[in-house]
Amino acid sequence: MVKSKENFICSSCGATFSKWSGKCENCDEWNTLIEYDQGDVAEAKSALAKGQISGKKLDTVSINDIVPSDAKTRILTGFKDLNEVLGGGFLPGSVSLLTGQPGIGKSTLLMQICSFVSESAPALYISGEESAGQVKLRAERLGAKSEQLHFASSTSGNDIAKTIESGDFKLVIVDSIQTLSLSELSSAPGTVSQVTNCGNLIIRAAKSSDTAVVIVGHVTKDGSLAGPKVLEHLVDVVMNFEGDRYGGFKTVRAIKNRFGSTTEVAIYEMNQAGLAEVQNPSAALLAERQNNDGSIILATLEGTRPILVEIQALATPSAFGYPKRATSGFDINRLNLLIAVLERRTRLKLNDKDIFINVVGGLKIQDSAADLAVCLAIASAVAKRKLPEDYVVFGEVGLGGEIRSAFRPDQRISEAKKIGFSHAIGPATIKDKFVIPVRDLRTTLVKYMNE
Repeated sequence: MVKSKENFICSSCGATFSKWSGKCENCDEWNTLIEYDQGDVAEAKSALAKGQISGKKLDTVSINDIVPSDAKTRILTGFKDLNEVLGGGFLPGSVSLLTGQPGIGKSTLLMQICSFVSESAPALYISGEESAGQVKLRAERLGAKSEQLHFASSTSGNDIAKTIESGDFKLVIVDSIQTLSLSELSSAPGTVSQVTNCGNLIIRAAKSSDTAVVIVGHVTKDGSLAGPKVLEHLVDVVMNFEGDRYGGFKTVRAIKNRFGSTTEVAIYEMNQAGLAEVQNPSAALLAERQNNDGSIILATLEGTRPILVEIQALATPSAFGYPKRATSGFDINRLNLLIAVLERRTRLKLNDKDIFINVVGGLKIQDSAADLAVCLAIASAVAKRKLPEDYVVFGEVGLGGEIRSAFRPDQRISEAKKIGFSHAIGPATIKDKFVIPVRDLRTTLVKYMNE
């Protein structure tokens, strides 16, 4: 009897291979090849052959003859900023994917949304990870008591899709896609075939019943979405829940949105009553600030929202031949680049110092205009000089040491004025009396950080 062969499929891109290897040759991802029964491959090829015969020609229509449907009423979430992230709320018939680290608050946020929606329409929370008793305790803590808020515990993708297809609920939460399985497939939950087919089945049910569905997705160790990349392509909205699960601010941003912008961000903090929106994050982040050396206030943007955040730097003599660099909330590769620019374009000697950068509040800064603030923070820590406490800083630093323009400077300046700052150190291209113009990094350090 011939032994059945085993194929291997990449969980990231879906490419198949005859043997296992540590790296996928198609997408260059590591440790993503998993076993895939060849019987399933043969069945798929057979279905493909049948599909080529049974198909029929589509009826087409001119694009000019199509009458657009009226805009559907959005389903509000109860959080103003989250509504803006979604483009106005959940659209009926849409499927959204929410990802985040374990324990960051995904289930808490979704239960609060379910509770708000259930005040005016039926909502369903489906959990494949928790029992009814566990979810009940969370609902009591968050004050979710509406009679229209329903719960079900299931890991059957078939049953969940049938429930969504019934159209009895305006909003359905599925927590999480990695726990679901279809009875027609023999593979384990969380595999490529299960995640892809369960996702497809739920999406079809949502579109046919005009039900808004939110799917929770797991993440890998490096923070990317677990499972096949095709899942992100299938859904309408992909949202990332980021931040420190033990404290600090948490942010929700959309990395894909078919119905709105991907530049908006919602900022939350966790308390006894659940997640609460932070109305004035700048004031909250600067409330405990002490104007020590190495402390610089950055005027940054989270999406289109201006925020003032403290950048802290610490420089200590290195005890080893290779100095250590570490960051919290800032890209380590960008830090190494800025240190190289400081050493090459200024007179600072940093090759014998350990340098640590911290963004206060647990935020992750991705703004290129944070370069100048980080450089000034490092110079302040090394020279042991303080910048005046009523100054904010922003600007991108080029490899030549030049200070380049920043995105939306008027919003940054307006936020700084509102909080009570008197000056900003920024690019010379900005024509505003509030901004002290600087053109290059060396001149800036000589003027403000000279011993």
